[in-house]
Amino acid sequence: MSTAPFAAFEWLLAGRYLRARKKERTVSVISVISFLGIMLGVATLIIVMSVMNGFRQELLSKILGLNGHITAIAYDGAMPDYDDVTASIRRIPGVRRAAPIVDGQVMVRGDGGTTGAMVRGLKKADLATLDVVAKTLSPGSLDAFQGGDAIIIGTRLADQMGLRDAGGTLIPDARLTLIGADGPVTAVGPTTRRKTYSIVGTFNIGMSEYDSLIIFMPLEQAQLYFRKEGTATAVEAMVDAPDRVGDWVPAFRDATPPGTRIQTWQQTNESFFTAIQVERTVMFLILTLIILVAALNIISGMIMLVKDKGGDIAILRTMGATRGTIMRVFLIAGSSIGIVGTIAGVGLGVLFAANIETIRQFVSGLVGVQLFDPLIYFLSRLPAVVDTGDVITIGCLALCLSFVATLYPAWRAARIDPVEALRYE
Repeated sequence: MSTAPFAAFEWLLAGRYLRARKKERTVSVISVISFLGIMLGVATLIIVMSVMNGFRQELLSKILGLNGHITAIAYDGAMPDYDDVTASIRRIPGVRRAAPIVDGQVMVRGDGGTTGAMVRGLKKADLATLDVVAKTLSPGSLDAFQGGDAIIIGTRLADQMGLRDAGGTLIPDARLTLIGADGPVTAVGPTTRRKTYSIVGTFNIGMSEYDSLIIFMPLEQAQLYFRKEGTATAVEAMVDAPDRVGDWVPAFRDATPPGTRIQTWQQTNESFFTAIQVERTVMFLILTLIILVAALNIISGMIMLVKDKGGDIAILRTMGATRGTIMRVFLIAGSSIGIVGTIAGVGLGVLFAANIETIRQFVSGLVGVQLFDPLIYFLSRLPAVVDTGDVITIGCLALCLSFVATLYPAWRAARIDPVEALRYE
């Protein structure tokens, strides 16, 4: 009984072996467990990788959207010809935004207490081109961003200081006092400067650290507050290809005066994004063990099936079936579990990842506990980005492990001696 490789007969026989009868329930249960293990392992890997991709992408978009991709910083903290430097940088091919800034750290005091903050002084026109902030400004904020005491703060800082009502609207005449260091520390303590500012609007970029830390102030007022009249601390720019920001460094050095340090976002956030990449790799390796355990279940299930079908194999061999035929039958039987489990896992993982924020909100409401606290994870929503390359890699990995797990049981089935198998039948 010679058949062509993977003929219909072999598929039919493999299908019959996977459909258990009453006395073969144990084999069937192990097959179902193997299928579920492969499916859940693949789905879990896709979900976790998608969440980590989304987490990195969201953080990257917020960080690069608020901060410059590449920044020219004055070594002594004062850049008197900042307008000329800004104009030179804007003429560099590939630069799509450049703006002078004055920034510094302050203490913020209000009815809600005292906390630290970072002031970023910039021109009204430059704030309007900072899309990640401009798109989330409360109505009228940009028009009022002028004058001697106008500032814009994040929604979380406003809530922390009790400056918004239950509907999320700023209370009338909302004000904050900024306290900053003013000169060297004396024998009686540090000297400080204080000024009270009117809050003309809020922003909410969706990253809790920035929404509770950043204060925007008109450039001229920031210069006065930080005693940097007529100067800027840096000029930040955004380029067309942030991932290749290093290509612009030589041009920036040529466009800026001596005594200017060029710093890219990759240098500023290198340790942070390296940690995310390491965590992503470790999670992939750890969760791959779920698929490996499921593959081991395939081995145990197939070995039990081979032992149970020893008499059938012997009869097939006496009827003319070759060892290759027997091996292919059990390869089909074992691999089918992995193939179907992988397909189901990919579908489940992609579906779950695509709706993960809705699922998070449902589970949070069900258990009454806030999952994915933005104060801990920086972002206000649970992000997920399904990467086609990751899905293909995970699917191929699961298929390969399933196929390898089937090789040994199939080889054992092909090595069964018909005489020995039928001796006690």
